[in-house]
Amino acid sequence: MVSEGLRRCLDISVQHNISLSGHGVRLVPLRRRHAGELFGFIDSELWAGMASEQPVSKRALERLFAARIANPTTLSFAVIEEETGVLMGTTSFYDYSAEQSRVEIGMTFFGRQFWGTRVNAASKHLLMNFAFEQLRVHRITMRCDARNVRSAAAILKLGATPEGVLRGYRVAPDGTRADTSIFSILTDEWPLVHTRLLDRLAGGLGTAAGLEAQHTKPALV
Repeated sequence: MVSEGLRRCLDISVQHNISLSGHGVRLVPLRRRHAGELFGFIDSELWAGMASEQPVSKRALERLFAARIANPTTLSFAVIEEETGVLMGTTSFYDYSAEQSRVEIGMTFFGRQFWGTRVNAASKHLLMNFAFEQLRVHRITMRCDARNVRSAAAILKLGATPEGVLRGYRVAPDGTRADTSIFSILTDEWPLVHTRLLDRLAGGLGTAAGLEAQHTKPALV
């Protein structure tokens, strides 16, 4: 069961106040002001396959963030490098249903200079650990445009199971119908996925057991 304190924290007709840290990254509540720094990362290649239209200005990205912040089923985070405080990108929980014990992870982008680094695996591990251990969900879903080979490969590398392709699932920003690839991790699969991710993240930081020890519980900020 979700604790009463956490339930109050997740009652987000107001902004959530959950912060997660570990593996050299920190996830803090996304704020509209983060659009100023993150807009510089966006280009057509980075945004390809996103469900929303590419923001063409800082104000447009700020409006997109404001909509995510206001959505009561979404918990959005800014991803920050722990040691330097550098803002690297953003990621989210969305379509969270406590009644159905499920949540989706996505709405993610990182600056191109962080592609191929540990930042995606680190931030996704923090989110998945929180979802399974604190929200007590049974299912985490991840999805991407079926044409987005890079994102699909990253999701598979996290340990998610491919479930298939939803044909013509959504209208893309250019007006075409887009197919969507669906992936999931279930609660009974989490222990193995968790261990494998810790092993992957242990490079240069000691053993998986050491990483487990330095992983922190969610803080309310």
